[in-house]
Amino acid sequence: METQHAASLPLQSNSGEQIMRTRIQATLPLLLLFLSSCLVAQSASKTLQVYSIDVEGGQATLIVSPTGQSMLIDTGWPGFDGRDADRIVAATKLAGVQQIDYLVITHYHRDHVGGVPQLADRIKIANFVDHGDNMENADQTRTGYSDYLATISQAHGKRLTVKPGDHVPISGIDVQVLTAARQHISRPLPGGGQPNSLCASEPAQPDDPTENSASLGVLVSYGKFRLLDMGDLTKKAELALVCPNNPLGRVDVFFVTHHGLDQSNSKAFVRAVHPRVAIMNNGAHKGGSPEAWQTVNDTPGVEDLWQLHYAMDSDQKHNSAENLIANVNDAEGNYLKLAAQNDGSFTVQNSRNNFQKSYAAAVRRR
Repeated sequence: METQHAASLPLQSNSGEQIMRTRIQATLPLLLLFLSSCLVAQSASKTLQVYSIDVEGGQATLIVSPTGQSMLIDTGWPGFDGRDADRIVAATKLAGVQQIDYLVITHYHRDHVGGVPQLADRIKIANFVDHGDNMENADQTRTGYSDYLATISQAHGKRLTVKPGDHVPISGIDVQVLTAARQHISRPLPGGGQPNSLCASEPAQPDDPTENSASLGVLVSYGKFRLLDMGDLTKKAELALVCPNNPLGRVDVFFVTHHGLDQSNSKAFVRAVHPRVAIMNNGAHKGGSPEAWQTVNDTPGVEDLWQLHYAMDSDQKHNSAENLIANVNDAEGNYLKLAAQNDGSFTVQNSRNNFQKSYAAAVRRR
């Protein structure tokens, strides 16, 4: 009996395995479809995060790609007991990143490059991206550039000098260089190339021998979403870029150039890029000039103009509604956070009051 029972076991086992194999084969396509749907949903839910950090009239913009890589545009001021570096590090913790993968320095003025040494003491910076050598003959600018080079050496970072048309190799998004070292792209981008009818009415602008005119400007794209940051590019360089034809096309979000000063933000430039939302990285007593504010605010299609600070040297009619302003007093340190989906939709949130506004994906027309 034992022999018969033992002999029958393999037959029962083979039969059970065959039934199980058949069931797995039947359910495998459904399982794969389910897993594929989960991956698609997970991918669709990933966002591009952008933190506009308050560095009191300088610039520091933290960008975190959907893959988790980080890019910081500028570092704010030196000094102030490391105030700006501390605020940047606080933003990296909120964003869940452990290092700065790419630090993009638009130009070598103190309110943009000055915070580099203090920041490097607090967090690892892997790659330093810039337009090349300093192009301004001023003591403070030469010092800022020298300190920047010394920090790269001390941090054992990699320096990437870029030119118009290059791409910052961050994963998950496309970051294209538009201007650098007083040069600009020569070919239109997809959606660009249209004649700019406002060029003829722009007055002639003076030459700018400062680092502002050498600013490294970038277009950040994630799917259909487009964000433009031109550093402190001044008017003559703006017009050289978008006249007689606009190679950029339209953008969703425009970081108002040069903290909202009227040395920049020509009407022919701002209206050419036709932003839906503008974010101004002004300080309480720097930037936010009435002329530039009005140019951006009156641009057709602009839904909202967000500000890092209430411009105290201006007036109420040249400041946005309070819900759209991160800091209403002299020094507060609140930030604005943008979260974008690859379909082009996005939200902007004010950390001071948690006010948030959502913007649907735009319909692009040539």
